[in-house]
Amino acid sequence: MRAFLASILLALCLTHSAYAADQVRSSGPAADVAAINSVVEQFKAAIIAHDGKTLGSLFLQDHDSWLSVADEKAWEKVKARHPKARKVVPSSWKKFAEFVQTESKPIEERFYNVRIDTNGAVASVWFDFDFIEDGKVVNRGSESWQMVRAEDGWKISSMLFSMGD
Repeated sequence: MRAFLASILLALCLTHSAYAADQVRSSGPAADVAAINSVVEQFKAAIIAHDGKTLGSLFLQDHDSWLSVADEKAWEKVKARHPKARKVVPSSWKKFAEFVQTESKPIEERFYNVRIDTNGAVASVWFDFDFIEDGKVVNRGSESWQMVRAEDGWKISSMLFSMGD
């Protein structure tokens, strides 16, 4: 009987752990976490819909801090092909919104292990991602957003993401 109960307890713990891994982890006021999660969902939907205008509206309009960083494995490959390449590459949400708007192939960004932390004025969103183009993963890594609660709601003020396999 004791072994049976231990098995049930173990199964419940494993089920809970698997379920919790798919959930958004957060800290801060519940209404703000929900509003920030709404921005996350709008971001993903805009990419799938090739809606660069909506995507662009999620960012602070007068600020553009966007960096990509190659992970070690990707960096080795890039350096082998392009010795003068930079490991940290500045870019722009405006360029990304234009890419989303004009890309003819299906695109999507899938988010995993999303974490949202906020105090109601500023927020940090961190997640692992797969970027998919025409059904194939073309980039995967981790991404971090810094967000601010502006006059018209939560906006992404800066973004960092890793580039890897």
